Amino acid sequence: MSFGDILPLLGINFALLMAVIVGLWGLSLALKDVSFIDAFWALGMVMLALFSYLLAARSSGATGPHALALLALTTLWGMRLGLHLLTRWMQEGEDPRYKKIIGHAMEKRGWSFAMASLIMVFLMQAPLLFITSLPAQAGILADDGQALGLIAVIGIILSLVGIAFETIGDWQLKKFRANPDNGGKVLDTGLWRYTRHPNYFGDFCAWWGIWLVACDLSIWLGLVTVIGPLFLSFTLMKWSGGPLLERGMKKTRPKYADYVKRTSAFFPMPPKG
Repeated sequence: MSFGDILPLLGINFALLMAVIVGLWGLSLALKDVSFIDAFWALGMVMLALFSYLLAARSSGATGPHALALLALTTLWGMRLGLHLLTRWMQEGEDPRYKKIIGHAMEKRGWSFAMASLIMVFLMQAPLLFITSLPAQAGILADDGQALGLIAVIGIILSLVGIAFETIGDWQLKKFRANPDNGGKVLDTGLWRYTRHPNYFGDFCAWWGIWLVACDLSIWLGLVTVIGPLFLSFTLMKWSGGPLLERGMKKTRPKYADYVKRTSAFFPMPPKG
């Protein structure tokens, strides 16, 4: 499909996303908790990829290997992460970060819980989720049936490495937290010995890999959708990912400052000293 053909279909995707977001906002009012939105961040991208695939199949009557690869990679990444975060929320309850955000808006601006959750969480998450997943959506819709090229193969490998990296990192962290003797301690073994955020680095690799698969279809598609992995990279490294998490860790983990000194912030590197 041409870019002109893809735009209306992306508009349909965004309308679907907003309808689901409004429904989830209603659920948050009943629960008085918005923390499950983290799980939808991943599961929502799976939803958009699957809907894009169905739209492409209906429009052209067939889908090619790029669409299949993008759908498979997005689903593998999103289902793994989404179910992991959903399980964690069900076990641990409300996320203190969101409680602080909602509480601050209610106190400083005089908003109700409904207003604060809608504006500060749900309406903010929706466009960011949509932008981040653009390479998967547009790549699936633009697939014209051409065979996978070298760039796509590299992208698939990079994405699979990222998914494996974050899966192992999350498993190591879960195992560490399950040991009561580790209370107040810092995980600095396994993948966490080489990067302070193996899960975020895995996300980084997964979505740059997905972008490469889309790029294999055409240069213009890569240029249009590069905003997705760029925004995700900024989020993970400079905004609400590592920096936000580490501010809390420094307050609750006395030895975290030493861990920061010897361990790479993001990209895996041999520890210093």
